[in-house]
Formats: sequence, C-alpha cells, structure tokens
Amino acid sequence: MTVHALTIAGSDSGGGAGIQADLKTFSALGAYGMTVLTALTAQNTRGVNAVHAVPPAFVLQQLDAVFDDIRVDAVKLGMLANAAIVHAVAEGLARHRPRWVVLDTVMIAKGGHPLLAPEAIAAIRDTLLPLAGLVTPNLPEAAALLGCAPAQTESQMREQGEALLQAGAQAVLMKGGHLGGAESPDWLIIPTGAVRFAHPRIPTRHTHGTGCTLSAALTALRPHHPDWAATVLAARTYLQDALHAADRLQVGQGVGPVHHFHRWW
Repeated sequence: MTVHALTIAGSDSGGGAGIQADLKTFSALGAYGMTVLTALTAQNTRGVNAVHAVPPAFVLQQLDAVFDDIRVDAVKLGMLANAAIVHAVAEGLARHRPRWVVLDTVMIAKGGHPLLAPEAIAAIRDTLLPLAGLVTPNLPEAAALLGCAPAQTESQMREQGEALLQAGAQAVLMKGGHLGGAESPDWLIIPTGAVRFAHPRIPTRHTHGTGCTLSAALTALRPHHPDWAATVLAARTYLQDALHAADRLQVGQGVGPVHHFHRWW
C-alpha cells in the first residue's frame, strides 16, 4: 500500500526545508504527499527575510478539503506560526483523528529568525502534544515547551523527554544535535522506557532542513514499521545518507539543504 502522508507546515522559498523538504522526503520514501500551508516565508540558504502567516480559517479549510476526499495515513506538523493556527490545526485533527501524527516543534530557523510566536508555545503544549503520536523537539525547543534551560547532557535529555511525556506527549524523540561532540545522539522516550540512537557527526555545513526531513521521514515510514523505535532507526538512516551527500548539491551561498534524492541523482 502506498502511504498517503500529509504535511501541515510552512513554505520555504529556497526549497530546502518546510513543505518542500517534506514533499521531497515523502517522494523519496515512496509516500504520496499532500499539503496544508500554514505560512509563506521569504528565505534562502542565508536566512529568513520575512514570514507571512496564512489565515487560520483557510488553514482549516485546506485540512478539511484533504481529509474529506483522500485517505490520510499519517500527518506531519511543522511550522505553525502562531497560536490561532495551532488551535485551528488542533480542531481539524480532533475532528478527523488520523492514526499517526508526528509533531515537529518548529520554533526558530537555523539562522535565528523566529518561526513561532511566543504565545503559541503554550498552545502547542496544551492542545497538540496530546494529539501527537510522536513529538520531535531539539534541545532548545524541548526547553521552551517545559519552561526550563536546554539540556546539557544526555541524562538531562532523557529527563526532559520524560517530562514531556508527563505533559501529555505519547512518545518523544529528543534530538541531541545541539550537544556537540563526535556523535549526534537522539533519545526516544516512550512510556515503557528509553532507546538511544547515535551516528557519527557528519562534517558538512549543509544541514538546512534536517529537522523537517527527519520528521517527514518518520511520518512516511511509520505505517510500514511495528513501533516508533524501528521507525526512528529507518528515518535516521535515510537522513544520515542525505547528509553524507549534501555537499554534492551545491545549492546557494549559505547553509545548503540535505540531498533528499541521494539514492537516485
């Protein structure tokens, strides 16, 4: 069966992140991709110049239009921009109840530009955490959701992942890229325990869209795997290969994208 995957996220005019990265990832992994646009960004590999949020009512109209006609097997949530859009998306998900939902808590662009209004953080924590099968925060995002300092060690990563479970998440993938070091460790925190994943850190500056790509891969692959641990392993392997090939693309003058189609080009 071909997986039908829906991304609810913002647009990256440079093509390396957002819905563009999600659709490329879906296609690379054999899933049929659909979109609900939450925001338009004017950006390239050097940074985000401007953001234009989509009216919440129109976000909900897009979501309903997809669900009213097309089977949706899995949903990825990315950039949601503001609290009103968060509530609109939560309303739509509560009505349609997709089986698999991956929440990528996008808050700040790699160059530092804010992609989520501060008041929307509480809305995500209160309304979307309980609806998501898996939440995938990096360390600053997890800290923002919990109102604490970012984790400095893997032990603190586990503790914060467990705190997010207590806050309503069903499963949490704590991404440890901000820790530094020779490895890039992630921790999958589930009610029955924790699983560590680690790969050697790849020496490339072209990492634009890594978070979007990982969460999109998790979304496309979850229907094919028995649990989140197997899904995370497969998704991380795809992302690692895309990072290994990133230097081949030579897109832009700043932080370029990962190579989503590394297996074919």
